Amino acid sequence: MAKPADKPPPIAVNRKARFDYFIEESFEAGIALLGWEVKSMRAGKAQVAEAYVYLKNGEAYLFGAHINALISASTHVDTDPTRTRKLLLHRRQLDHLIGAVERRGYTLVPLELYWKAGRAKLLVGLAKGKKQHDKRATDKDRDWQRDKSRIMKALRR
Repeated sequence: MAKPADKPPPIAVNRKARFDYFIEESFEAGIALLGWEVKSMRAGKAQVAEAYVYLKNGEAYLFGAHINALISASTHVDTDPTRTRKLLLHRRQLDHLIGAVERRGYTLVPLELYWKAGRAKLLVGLAKGKKQHDKRATDKDRDWQRDKSRIMKALRR
């Protein structure tokens, strides 16, 4: 029997986003990149942990993502690791996101950076912020799931 094709590992993951926010919806967006950024991402030198997405003039931009330049980057190219990058979304998706952010108070959070068919994609989450008690409940539930699996494992023996 043939093994299903595994999804390649992501370039960068924002693990803190799921802890700080309730993710309501997610959208796949392309990113406008320069050549040296693509090479750096292929080498795994990207971070989206402190990044966020903002909307300006009907367009979406990724702000604060850090892509380190490779040592072999050309000397005549100005490498700005934290430059603002434009996100490529369909007009209908942009209109939906603009409405959610401006009218309903949602936040746009980058969740994961990955390759799809040779192109860099960013998974953007439409999120609501968690309060402190929500975070404690999440921790409590995660601890209970871990303890439950330990108990079940002990009972099987």
